Amino acid sequence: MLRTEEYVLNVGPQHPSTHGVFRIIVKLDGETVVDAEPVIGYLHRGTEKLAENLTYTQIIPYTDRMDYLSAMIGNYSLVYAVETLMGIEVPERAEYLRVIAMELNRIASHLVWFGTFLLDLGAITPFLYAFREREKIVNFLAELSGARLTYSYMRIGGVKWDIPDETWPARVKSFLENDLERTMQEFYDLVVGNEIVQARLKGVGRYDRETAIRYGLTGVNLRCTGVPYDVRRAKPYSIYDRFDFRIPVRSEGDLWARMNLRLEEIVESKRIVLQALEGLPEGPVMGKVPKLIRPPAGEVYVSVEMPRGEQGVYILSDGKSPHPYRIHFRRPSFHNLQILRELLIGENVANMIAILGGIDIVLGEVDA
Repeated sequence: MLRTEEYVLNVGPQHPSTHGVFRIIVKLDGETVVDAEPVIGYLHRGTEKLAENLTYTQIIPYTDRMDYLSAMIGNYSLVYAVETLMGIEVPERAEYLRVIAMELNRIASHLVWFGTFLLDLGAITPFLYAFREREKIVNFLAELSGARLTYSYMRIGGVKWDIPDETWPARVKSFLENDLERTMQEFYDLVVGNEIVQARLKGVGRYDRETAIRYGLTGVNLRCTGVPYDVRRAKPYSIYDRFDFRIPVRSEGDLWARMNLRLEEIVESKRIVLQALEGLPEGPVMGKVPKLIRPPAGEVYVSVEMPRGEQGVYILSDGKSPHPYRIHFRRPSFHNLQILRELLIGENVANMIAILGGIDIVLGEVDA
């Protein structure tokens, strides 16, 4: 009888397919995964502890560096919490600009995921197409905020700047209606209709809604099991309740469902941006805010829908200091990653990277 031994394989922490400094210690029996130990913490910077010695405005750049692929929404989550605690009123034009910036950033984030996920599967062309369109969005956001990745565009009480010039809304609209529309059709023709892609994704990394809820999954990782939970609809914030958009949901619970949901969400974000551009009012982009931000004594918890799920911000203020007494971020990638071990055990090693990629993590917010 042939004697076999388990093989221990280290993946990461420096490996392209882990999408950051992340390590998995995998035990293999032949090509079957018998155990997997995720190792995190390589990017830990102590963000929450550092924030206790920063003013609220000084914390904004730190939110850029958590989920750095959707920094606009990360910025917003912090200022939304402070504004709620202080009862600050935000001008209409600023709210519209916030929604436009956040949804453009959501599209850009999903494009990064789509391109790199297909790259993990061995397909190079979709990666080039996705980054071509993402680059155009990054340019729009750079014109708006002055930065390409770490925007720090949101301010407590509004936004940093108004639109760069009068042509900006028309150029964004043209991009969404022409370039992005054409590229999305290319994605469906090239990828979604591809039998090889379907064979790699259908039925792989599957779990049910009870498992998703048990792990506290949110975002696409939850909605792929049939749960229609999206913070923008469940607990509306900013002016999302004014727009007509759909929450895409599927019930397969596998990689195929997660890929299709992210593509559908790009379409819905496009619809939101077009409506916001159409209704963009005139007016100031900053409300009345005291020079020294010092919230009253109390606590607040708010949540927003990031491209990777629900991000929550908890702030405790003592009412005396311009620094938070305590601040905590609920980061979606950290919670979503917890299911990885259960998904990998018993799986063929060839599917390991696809399953990890399907969760869509950003290590900046996993480690924070």
